[in-house]
Amino acid sequence: MMTTEPTHTPVLLAEAITQLVQIPTGTYIDGTFGGGGHSRYLLEHFPQASIVAFDRDPAAITRAVHMQREFGVNRLQIVQAPFADMQMVVSQLGTGAVAGILLDLGYSSFQIDDPRRGFAFRTDGPLDMRFDPTTGPSAVELLATLDEAELADVIWRYGDERRSRAIARAIVARRETDPVHTTRQLAELVAHIVGHQSGRGHPATRTFQAVRIAVNKELEQLERVLANAAPILVEGGRLVVISFHSLEDRMTKQFMASASATCLCPPEQIVCTCQTVPAFRRVGRAIRPSASEGTANPRSRSAVMRVAERINVSPGAS
Repeated sequence: MMTTEPTHTPVLLAEAITQLVQIPTGTYIDGTFGGGGHSRYLLEHFPQASIVAFDRDPAAITRAVHMQREFGVNRLQIVQAPFADMQMVVSQLGTGAVAGILLDLGYSSFQIDDPRRGFAFRTDGPLDMRFDPTTGPSAVELLATLDEAELADVIWRYGDERRSRAIARAIVARRETDPVHTTRQLAELVAHIVGHQSGRGHPATRTFQAVRIAVNKELEQLERVLANAAPILVEGGRLVVISFHSLEDRMTKQFMASASATCLCPPEQIVCTCQTVPAFRRVGRAIRPSASEGTANPRSRSAVMRVAERINVSPGAS
């Protein structure tokens, strides 16, 4: 039987690289290599630039190795690690400060279209959901070990699912007799509780998002990489973040607002005494896919891109 290799269409491709690359000869970080679309576009359009590509997924690393053979090790370095470790890895590599960081958050079509990875509810498969399936607890293990209150909190906090308590209660009730261990089982359980509502998409969407975020510690990873971005970037270097749900975008927006603020004193304080020196300036407004991109690639429709530029780098800083 012939199988078709899934493809991944990069979101905001030209827009992201245009915003990212301000130094054509610089070294850039692709924090989420995925299918490699953003990295390829940068390497092809800026022949004097180089990239350090991060990804947790071994399959993405394999794709990166193929691309490295095409462009050479001097232009594409590959790191299998979460992007939260970026500051440490850059220090170990000895690249010095970099010209830009791109974070294309969420998961790739390669992951969602492979039933064996457990990200999707429209096809049946093992309930895994790990970006790196070789480390850490899977979704099955998470659903089997969290108590009812903890599980309800995950589904509510990361999925904004109003029936989170009922869903958690049903999952826990099945543990002794028929524990949830496949994507179809979880989807059917949630659908039975939530019900199908016109125009709302599949009823399990929010729960699957919540479990995936918890399994991969996505918000904790994003918080760490944002907090450590400034020391990695040269003056004028850009931080470009593409988010796909409100939790990621809110964290990114709040970070960029705080990191670009000239005063962090309490609002009721009349005179500024904090002497804050901002590390970034925000660049333009949030960018969203065009109508034509949304039509061609429906998975792009929820994307929001925000950009900040490194400023006030002290002399001699790396």
